[in-house]
Amino acid sequence: MDPKLINDCVHCGFCLPTCPTYALWGEEMDSPRGRIHLMKQHVEGTPITPEMAGHFDACLGCMACVTACPSGVQYDRLIELTRVEVERQHVREPEDRAVRGIVFSLFPYPRRLRLLRPTMWLAERMAPFLARVNPSLGAMAALAPRVARRQRLPRLVRARGERRATVGMLTGCVQREFFPQVNAATARVLALEGCDVVVPPEQGCCGALSVHSGRDEQARRLASRTVRAFERAGVDTVVVNAAGCGSSMKEYAELLEHEPAFRVVDLSEYLAELGPVAKRHPLPVTVAYHDACHLAHAQGVRAQPRELLGAIPELELREIPESAICCGSAGTYNLLRPDAARDLGDRKAKAVGTTGAELLVSANPGCTMQIAAAMRRSGATIRVAHTAEVLDASLRGVLL
Repeated sequence: MDPKLINDCVHCGFCLPTCPTYALWGEEMDSPRGRIHLMKQHVEGTPITPEMAGHFDACLGCMACVTACPSGVQYDRLIELTRVEVERQHVREPEDRAVRGIVFSLFPYPRRLRLLRPTMWLAERMAPFLARVNPSLGAMAALAPRVARRQRLPRLVRARGERRATVGMLTGCVQREFFPQVNAATARVLALEGCDVVVPPEQGCCGALSVHSGRDEQARRLASRTVRAFERAGVDTVVVNAAGCGSSMKEYAELLEHEPAFRVVDLSEYLAELGPVAKRHPLPVTVAYHDACHLAHAQGVRAQPRELLGAIPELELREIPESAICCGSAGTYNLLRPDAARDLGDRKAKAVGTTGAELLVSANPGCTMQIAAAMRRSGATIRVAHTAEVLDASLRGVLL
């Protein structure tokens, strides 16, 4: 932990209304400034106690406080460094260690996730039983999406019409195995907008889940592999369609201590920058757009998705109340802290329900699973889609 970063905080309290855990519990030590106070205690010599570790673990890392802070406190950097310290020094209970072992030996590895696909139809039915065994196992089952048919992408998707650019595309882990239709739609949209899309087959996990959980060695190993894959592909731009992945990849220079030979951009960010050439066909649908925290707060990408959706004829865009409050997904948070995540998910589902929209659009697979599960709990039904899927339907002139 860097004392200089810690001392930037003047404890003004502007972060408090934006913090999901402070909103839930009203506890000072479960607010950003409270956690920074604990960080300062540790830097000054206090060992990390189980209570301190609990407050750090309770943080979603949503970065809403970074957006709200008038002093420019780099809480994102502080909580990542703190979590590395927690993982190095804090001895977790055996059950907690076991759950984390399952999560981090499974989710960053697409081939292992693929083994779960044939059993996904059982997940919702098994959730109550697994929850009695362990709340985290129950949460994994309850969050499981209905998986679409697997779609393989070629190494190169050619541009339609005149080629305007060549880009690499991250396929990810959860996105690749649980939401393959999103990657397929992303590649089609980029191609229809005049891009050759390079999809390196040797790419794997970008390391985001590990970065956000203080597992720095695993994160560096996975990030290094990702960098090698895209540098060998010879692209100078990598487009990412998952908010958490894009956020971490944009910080590879800090994680790996050197700049990759390519820049990282979110899909909506890149399309807005490139400008449209393909014709948009009407989509008569009302859409509620959900701001994924690692897109809005960590990357500062808010206007571009709305501009892209708003340019589709006959599509009506509706705003979700409390849009800055996290849905409770937060990488692995909804698996490791299922009770708090459930409360936040229910709060977000209620807010989505007030819009009366037919379709919920998000740019992060974790958010999609989290909000869809919360909507099911509430007895409401709403279709969910990625921004890429909506654009793809409009460009191809098909209904969602």
